Amino acid sequence: MSILNSLTKRSRLNSAIKQTKEARKSEGSKAEYLFKKVYEDYADIVHDDPLRAEALYNWGNALFLQANTKTGEESLALYRDAILKFAFCLTLDPNYLAAAIDGGVCYMDMARLQNAAKNSELYVKAQHEFERANSIQAGAASYNLACIHALRGENEACLKALETSRDKGYLPETQSIVNDPDMAGVQNQAWFVEFLESRTKKTEEAAQPAEETVADEASEAEEDKTSADA
Repeated sequence: MSILNSLTKRSRLNSAIKQTKEARKSEGSKAEYLFKKVYEDYADIVHDDPLRAEALYNWGNALFLQANTKTGEESLALYRDAILKFAFCLTLDPNYLAAAIDGGVCYMDMARLQNAAKNSELYVKAQHEFERANSIQAGAASYNLACIHALRGENEACLKALETSRDKGYLPETQSIVNDPDMAGVQNQAWFVEFLESRTKKTEEAAQPAEETVADEASEAEEDKTSADA
């Protein structure tokens, strides 16, 4: 492939990603049109092109976003298609982190849509994708795993996953965790409350030296100003 052709396809890929975002914000027939158009663009880009892994991921992401706007079998079909795109992406690039995480999220969304049992195949597949993501980048999907463990009532595994997510820097904001419906079953348990309180305490302790430094610097500046005035 020539450099010019590669640059052209890169431009088209960027345009398709931009239109995917626009489709997500749109409604009705306009959204349907935009999603259909970006699918056609992604299909053309992935044909015999080094950008195909990235295009496949973004194609899958567009399907995933559209699935969130649908219900029933129509939504399930879009999730399945998105998962296929993420799988192809990972075949081409086994280290494509976002494809592994989003594939797992698709499985979880499908499980919720079908009211599947917490030990169902869909949750097992979601767990597999999140574990794959963690093998690509440690801790990146540990919170997602914590959600699955929480849904199953696997308290020790849930706490361990939360701690890994925190230690690796991927833990969501405390309020987001509290509002997460996946965590509803463990929110009143002592170990969960203690974990969140411990996190808050560590955050406050980390902020205190910084505040003291700012106060010291302000005091020094005031002393310098007083000396200069004198």
